[in-house]
Amino acid sequence: MKGFALACLMAAGLSACAAPPKAHDWHDLVNVGDAGMRARAYHDSGDYDRDVAAADAQAQGWIAARAKTASKPAIVLDIDETSLSNWPAMAADDFGYFPGGTCDVLPKGPCGAVAWEMSARAAAIAPTLALVKAAQAQGVAVFFVTGRHESERAATARNLAQAGYANWSGLSLKPDAMHVMTASAYKAPVRADIEAQGYTIIANIGDQPSDLAGGHAERAFLLPNPFYRVP
Repeated sequence: MKGFALACLMAAGLSACAAPPKAHDWHDLVNVGDAGMRARAYHDSGDYDRDVAAADAQAQGWIAARAKTASKPAIVLDIDETSLSNWPAMAADDFGYFPGGTCDVLPKGPCGAVAWEMSARAAAIAPTLALVKAAQAQGVAVFFVTGRHESERAATARNLAQAGYANWSGLSLKPDAMHVMTASAYKAPVRADIEAQGYTIIANIGDQPSDLAGGHAERAFLLPNPFYRVP
């Protein structure tokens, strides 16, 4: 700031100087504590469940219509907060993300994210499960594409099965050594590979914009998720 003032004085005199604008004004920022309370209230009120059901219903209507005419139709689904709910872990951690550590004192925290996923305790998101079953009844192949790592494959497959998902055509997980800046950098090429097998991806369903970015699907459907953001 001293350097700015000196340069300003030398160039035009004090009366012409103005402080550089701040990148952020704290009045415009969302209070993180307030945001967490609002997110919890949104979930507990039932509005979250209703909004998820509405988004899934829209996708299901499109799938039912398009499955009749598409060649080798398929749908792609994200897993976390799309097919399975991690609410017990999220609530215990107050929306923080802790990859390491145990998760054995629920409903209290802390709950390590990897330990939670490896425990295969996540419940199905009911409207998504209904969508999947309806799609399969119409001859649509189901592929899961998740940002979970390959080392979690067995636990993830077990959790999906225990939650009611069955007879899927593919489960793609991120290689353990892969490091990408965005989820779409991994997921879009996986969808391209599915298309290369001759499938027509008539719907791509996820809870993050990055789940849907990058194309390789006729239509994309975004489920609500105010609880976390994946770039």
